[in-house]
Amino acid sequence: MRESAAQIAKIFEHDSGPVARSVATWFARRRLDADDYPARRLAELKGATTVTVIVPTKECATTIGGVLEGSVLPFAEQGLVDDLVVVDAGSSDGTASIARRTGARGLLEDELERDLGPALGKGDAMWRALRATGGDVVCFLDGDTADPSPRHLQGLLGPLLSDRSLALVKGAFDRPLDADGVKLAHEGGRVTELMARPLLNLHEPLLAGFAQPLAGEFAARRGLLERCAFPVGYGVEIAILIDALRACGLDALAECHLGTRQNRHQPLRALGEMAYAVLAAVENRLGGAGGPTVVGRYVRPWDDGAVASV
Repeated sequence: MRESAAQIAKIFEHDSGPVARSVATWFARRRLDADDYPARRLAELKGATTVTVIVPTKECATTIGGVLEGSVLPFAEQGLVDDLVVVDAGSSDGTASIARRTGARGLLEDELERDLGPALGKGDAMWRALRATGGDVVCFLDGDTADPSPRHLQGLLGPLLSDRSLALVKGAFDRPLDADGVKLAHEGGRVTELMARPLLNLHEPLLAGFAQPLAGEFAARRGLLERCAFPVGYGVEIAILIDALRACGLDALAECHLGTRQNRHQPLRALGEMAYAVLAAVENRLGGAGGPTVVGRYVRPWDDGAVASV
């Protein structure tokens, strides 16, 4: 993901203001590559730092075994992962059982923080799992990746273990869209391009250099995560990114290219609700402390006017 100085200058030649300069500097310093962090080097760097990996899942029986075996267990066997947790949304396809057989500690999201009632979405599951685990560094991976690789974890852990000034590392992938077996390059991140990127460029331009602000694969220091507010649903990734910027500053954040990732894709109408969750997370942060809270009501005209709760 390294760009030459000339490329960076060209990207920002239309704007010489302080925000553009900050983004250009970040672009040059903090866009990293997983290949620069081989497992042997990570083992030397880990020291007394403890690492927890959390994988939130929902109906991931066909992929969770591969994710754990392909992305996590090679590092767990070398002592780089101290706790591997799969927090499941009560999947009916046996996801949790497969995870346990593969060597993960299985948690049911509704059984964590039971006094709060049933978990309300992915972000809620992540927050509950965070509170139920330890680990100085916490890494989140998605459970529906169809092409897992050790690079997916090493590129998240490597920067945090090698650079103590970093607080959060987002993953970035080449994400093709699989359309009936035809791979369409760069077409896999539709909510990112149509909602998240415009929002960040408009309201949080310091984060405009992130290629995939909605990536579910990221790692952070526990102290930072415990200061972030987790939206209960799909707005969690962009919310944590914004909270991390405000808590630590841009130079404490990085993005690491992890290779390719193929995951299941949602139909267009489902993407509308995901985009709404992203929009709501950003809008809530624009209001500041004590500001208005967006109501998650989403009308589906194509479904006889049914109202979904986002």
